[in-house]
Amino acid sequence: MSSRMPALLLAGYVALFIVCGLRPYDRATWWAENIPIVLVAATLVVLWWRRVRFSALAYALMCVLLYLHTIGGHYTFERVPFGFVTDLFGFERNHYDRVAHFSVGFYAFALAELLDVRKLVNTRVLLALFPIFTIAFVAMGYELIEWIYAVTAGGTSGAAFLGSQGDIWDAQKDMLADTLGAVAATALYFGVRRWRGETRHGR
Repeated sequence: MSSRMPALLLAGYVALFIVCGLRPYDRATWWAENIPIVLVAATLVVLWWRRVRFSALAYALMCVLLYLHTIGGHYTFERVPFGFVTDLFGFERNHYDRVAHFSVGFYAFALAELLDVRKLVNTRVLLALFPIFTIAFVAMGYELIEWIYAVTAGGTSGAAFLGSQGDIWDAQKDMLADTLGAVAATALYFGVRRWRGETRHGR
């Protein structure tokens, strides 16, 4: 595939990172939120140079999290200007973080694509379940990291990073959002896969 799409998405991320790095609401929270996302972006760049490449759609889906999380790091997730959605649906809290967690699941599309293209699995069941279970595992691990950081940092920085907004089931709901995003992305991959197959065979 052409390198233009990934390059444009990366340039957009770098520009957003720089802008959102200027005067964030809380610098400690900004660091905590951005370090893992920078590592994700760097990993994608390294994979590209090592010729592990994905489709344009996969890169677009993966960049949703990079962009949303970078914005969330600037404001802290509970303070992102998302009031129009809160008012529209009558929510009692800012659900911007839920949207960002749902976008974590979009990485299941790239995982399924990698498994499929490189023939790493032999059945459709594994092709469907492995990306979903991988995202669910990562979601659980990230919630543990949030808990450890919140306990260690304490104060407003720890609370802002945790982002529970008083919801005692926040961690469970975040993991559910991640997993539902993975289910949606995997279903999308199978839909695209079928469409490509039909197009290739002239159907």
